[in-house]
Amino acid sequence: MAREFLARGYDATTMEHLAAAAGMTKSSIYHHVSSKEQLLQLAVSRALDALFAVLEEPPSTQGPAVDRLQHVVRRSAEVLDAQLPYVSLLLRIRGNTPVEREALDRRREFDARLSALVQSAIDQGGIRADLDPRLVTRLLFGMVNSVAEWYRPGGSTAAAEIADAVVTLALDGLRRTSD
Repeated sequence: MAREFLARGYDATTMEHLAAAAGMTKSSIYHHVSSKEQLLQLAVSRALDALFAVLEEPPSTQGPAVDRLQHVVRRSAEVLDAQLPYVSLLLRIRGNTPVEREALDRRREFDARLSALVQSAIDQGGIRADLDPRLVTRLLFGMVNSVAEWYRPGGSTAAAEIADAVVTLALDGLRRTSD
């Protein structure tokens, strides 16, 4: 379903398109869901639920804040790989429907929780204190989320390699260290 919304756009995607993509009849789809909007809600919830689940993993809740932040960034990149069409769809919504507005509210909640984690890492001395935690969160996840635009599973770059690069760039930077 997410792929159909991505290919056609939400407004241009009909229940006929969704039924054909699922290999079902339109009446069969209506047996399971009441509307196209409900399918959109299920698709974006799949991405959001996976991201929020990362925040509940033990490495995200235990230990120094900078280590927890590193885990969340790495796992978010892995979620993007595992849920690529759903995360891509989530990243493209603009708040035009009640479902989209609810999804954007949940994204803001996720960002707020990450900003609090960044602030904890600052307070503990694990990362620089001269940057706003909200800005750091937006930049970190701007980097993670941009992967959805070019990444193709099974391509020349493995998901784990991307997750490692994001963590290294975000937390260690690009500068060479002196030998």
